[in-house]
Amino acid sequence: MNRKFRLSVALDIDDVLLECVPHAIRLANEKYKFDPPLTIYEVDRWGKLGTRADVIFEFFNDPEFFRNQPAIKGAREFVKKLSTMTEVFVSTAVWPQYMSIRHQRIVEEFPEIPADHILMGSRKDKIDVDILFDDGMHNIFKSNATYPILMRRPWNKEATGILAVNNYDEFLKLVEVIAGSYTVRRQTHCGSEPGILVLVGPSGSGKNAVAEELMGMSDRFEKLVSYTTDQEADGKYHYVDLELFRTMQENGEIFESTTYANRCYGSRKADVEDILARGKHVLTVMDICGAMALKTHFDNVITVYVKRDKKDLLTAVLEEKMPTQEKVNRILAIDGETRNAQICDYVVQFENGRQAAEEICLTLDI
Repeated sequence: MNRKFRLSVALDIDDVLLECVPHAIRLANEKYKFDPPLTIYEVDRWGKLGTRADVIFEFFNDPEFFRNQPAIKGAREFVKKLSTMTEVFVSTAVWPQYMSIRHQRIVEEFPEIPADHILMGSRKDKIDVDILFDDGMHNIFKSNATYPILMRRPWNKEATGILAVNNYDEFLKLVEVIAGSYTVRRQTHCGSEPGILVLVGPSGSGKNAVAEELMGMSDRFEKLVSYTTDQEADGKYHYVDLELFRTMQENGEIFESTTYANRCYGSRKADVEDILARGKHVLTVMDICGAMALKTHFDNVITVYVKRDKKDLLTAVLEEKMPTQEKVNRILAIDGETRNAQICDYVVQFENGRQAAEEICLTLDI
């Protein structure tokens, strides 16, 4: 007899279930008639910025703001579905004088969440759950949850080395993958049908070297080329300007994206579809967030975590030609990224690129 296991999930409210910053921006534009209008992209980090975007904070002292926060599109359906998969809690930080309003809104908007599962306060590090879903980097970094997951927003775009999603569908897929990691995992392989192979691992793991070896070993693979706003990027990426990148995001062309050192990176769904239509396996190197986005949008996606001893990881990062701060950021992310091995389909130990590539091809029957 198998023991039943049910994950526990704590959901933030502001900008995860109810609009906060977008709601304040609309109110600010109505009141001050900004020309051009204030946009969410101007709130590119949390706190007062010394810019015109600081005006949004005045609305956070008005009880009517909290009474009228609209639910984010799809939030009600998201909570309903999540409630069938997990035990759902709310973890929300709100000023004491607005707690009763916040509690009432949650009960009205999301009746699937039991009233005694609504937890209020800023010490989210004290909450004992399997998964925390929040848009605040400080909450994610301090969380004691087994899997802290960040909801991507402009003010947390610099976060690296952590689990992050762009929407509800990606979060639900990630919950499915995490839940599956507690059971006997279904063995997958590419075989004859075109599939998608994603190599995941921290900086210095050797995943790019493994990808190069795979490309040389089998003509069944075609490398997915991503897009970036980095003008100095080499030929491994397609360059687009920031305006076009955001347009591609907003119209759904780009299905996964991330920001690093103020440079945006993302992949087009149509490019994946074109490779599969040619009968090829898609080969790509991504962080775990991109891998989960692929699993959300496509079938037959196989994730392989490239594992390497920590000493070798540190050495590889230190030998890279990059600014010191970027090296520091990558080193700090190593421990957080290491746990991603638990939610990948396979793990391969990196000794050299050829050895790891041969093991992958043998395991996946390529």
